[in-house]
Amino acid sequence: MPVVTAGPAYYGHLRFNAPLSDRRADSLATRLAAAHPADVLDVGCGWGELLLRVLDRAPGARGLGADTDERLLLRARSAATGRGLAERVEFVAVPGAELTGAADLVLCVGSSHALDEALQPALAGLRRLVRPGGRLLLGEGFWSEHGPVDRGLVWDDVLGLPDLAGLVERAVGAGFRPLFVETANTDEWDAFESGFLADSEEWLLHHAADPGAAALRAEADDHRTRWLRGYRNGLGFCFLTLGVPPG
Repeated sequence: MPVVTAGPAYYGHLRFNAPLSDRRADSLATRLAAAHPADVLDVGCGWGELLLRVLDRAPGARGLGADTDERLLLRARSAATGRGLAERVEFVAVPGAELTGAADLVLCVGSSHALDEALQPALAGLRRLVRPGGRLLLGEGFWSEHGPVDRGLVWDDVLGLPDLAGLVERAVGAGFRPLFVETANTDEWDAFESGFLADSEEWLLHHAADPGAAALRAEADDHRTRWLRGYRNGLGFCFLTLGVPPG
């Protein structure tokens, strides 16, 4: 009877679940904290790394991270405790579409689908969560002028993304004003994709004969092919700092 081993790590090789470097994350957190938010809401927070960095720099603020993945929320709570922030932040298992109320600062990095699969309704939902005079950090995908190398290798929901100008225009149409526009670079993308796949690849190196290895290998190979032959250098990711007019 084959020996069944523990599976791969779970987002164990990623600092953020987005093409985001430490340097850019620190810059974003410093800029967002400079507006002195009283409260920060992270929609689809995952393990809450960016939220915790903002709270580090905004000692008067309280935070709320919402996600539906209890494994990631457990990691977030542990990180908050380890950094002395547990008294100022709460991580809850709540879908983005069920969030109510408003905050001075809302973070939504790669998680707009938590409010709606379509971008414009998702932006409208995020607008309702930002208090007048507040800000939204939106991390979202877009297509560059190069587009995908092979459209057949790109997931259907990604094919419908706009270009960068179109994304900013949609944010303006939802009632936001763009305060800062920046995009992930190739190094950040490559680090993210490699880190995402590293959980599987590290495990496969040592468990090639495991009953689950073949399926995992096929899944990892498919993802890598889509990345390297489908959307690398065509799919972009931006970080939009968006403001809401006061009153």
